[in-house]
Amino acid sequence: MNGKKHKFRGGLLAIVMMLSVSLMAGCGGNNNKSAAEATTAPEASTAPEASATAEPVTVKLQLKWVPQAQFAGYFVAQDKGYYKEEGLNVEILPGGPDIVPEQQVAGGSADIGVGWVASLLPSLEQGMPLVQIAQIYQKSGLVLVSKKSAGINSAADLKGKKVGNWMGGNEFELLALFDKYKFDPNKDLSFTKQGFTMDQFLGDQIDAASAMTYNEYQVVLESGVKAEDLNVIDMNTEGVAMLEDNLFANKEWLAENKETAAKFVRASLKGWKAAIADPAAAVDSVMKQAEDGSTTKEHQLTMMTEVAKLILPEGFDSAKMGYTDAAAFQQTADISQKFGVIKEPAKVDEAYTNEIVEMAAK
Repeated sequence: MNGKKHKFRGGLLAIVMMLSVSLMAGCGGNNNKSAAEATTAPEASTAPEASATAEPVTVKLQLKWVPQAQFAGYFVAQDKGYYKEEGLNVEILPGGPDIVPEQQVAGGSADIGVGWVASLLPSLEQGMPLVQIAQIYQKSGLVLVSKKSAGINSAADLKGKKVGNWMGGNEFELLALFDKYKFDPNKDLSFTKQGFTMDQFLGDQIDAASAMTYNEYQVVLESGVKAEDLNVIDMNTEGVAMLEDNLFANKEWLAENKETAAKFVRASLKGWKAAIADPAAAVDSVMKQAEDGSTTKEHQLTMMTEVAKLILPEGFDSAKMGYTDAAAFQQTADISQKFGVIKEPAKVDEAYTNEIVEMAAK
């Protein structure tokens, strides 16, 4: 899930209202010539000019949480030189519990941010000059996990059960799920705050726990519980999923740096494709950035494998990686409004654009 919630594991992503995931507006520059273009200049009298055009353009990327496989594509793009090939010098800024990507990008501390759509929407409603330029995760990673002994074979069986969530902005998909089944979370079941570990679940203090497929769910399996002894309720299958990891930029920066943004997105998607093709190598890139002792290579490899399923779901056209699906974005916006993430209907036509992804595909 969002990195913000699970510090003990390298952190998941947390939706931001809490949630907050954001790109930062900052350095950039208008020099959008590629390295290839620079090297085509004649060598004689134009050498000084060629040297000038070869100067890389700095782009600052703000992550929503600490380095982990959730962001592997960006580390791979950096390690493999994909950003450099585009004439970019990308600085990847780690997130943390006190960092809100949207605020960082809106304030100019970063040019582009990684966040969740449910975190971007309230930031836009507050007037922050932001716009989504790519949707990296095409599916939600949030599930409800329960032990088969709890008897929760479907979402309809949640009635009368104790259901946990980290709250702070991460609860909206579950509220939409309860609403679908006509459950009042204050009467028909016990909706309780869940800690950032899975101890409550493992200790049978809650019947169903929130978990990200690439993080908490794996923690449960790593604790010794077998997958066949668990039941899982998937928000995607239930039709209440909300879009998660995206890329967003400061509108003012983007207006003058569309080519730079397109180069960044192109290199980043190339990095994600490489990470999905070779998870082990991707994790090597992640571990170079992760704080010593904060995680294990094995956990990150599992995370990378699960993250790949969200970025490139089964049957999804890889040529559409990075595109924002209008229906999925609208569903996220509708759920956000219904449960108070935003007060007014989102101006979806202004909240995201596929222009940059389309430019990157050329």
